[in-house]
Amino acid sequence: MKVPFIRQVSWYLIFAMFVIGIAPRVEASFSPSGFVALPHFDRMQDLNRIQQTLESKMVSKRLAELGFSKAEIDSRLSQLSDAQLHQMAQNLSKLKTGGDVGEAVIAILIIVLLVIVILQLTGHRVIVR
Repeated sequence: MKVPFIRQVSWYLIFAMFVIGIAPRVEASFSPSGFVALPHFDRMQDLNRIQQTLESKMVSKRLAELGFSKAEIDSRLSQLSDAQLHQMAQNLSKLKTGGDVGEAVIAILIIVLLVIVILQLTGHRVIVR
């Protein structure tokens, strides 16, 4: 009684594998539905944002230590294209001037917690004298 059932299942699996094997591989993605406008960048707004950041005390002090004068910085900024200026202005918000200690503390706490959990699960004891 078990043999006919196993035979039916095996024929079904053979047929399923055959169908899966001959199915063509299709790669799909979204396509735009119309004209895509190029982004418009406001050069003056981006330049003002960069200038405000450069005028901060820490940034101006560091640039002076590196040997850049105000005239050199302005000449280099004027050489940038609109897209480069916009990208620089967008990346200023991601700039961390003082470093981020909070992320390091959280990472250390997570590592310590994982070590404690692993020690508890394996039954080991740590005795500090």
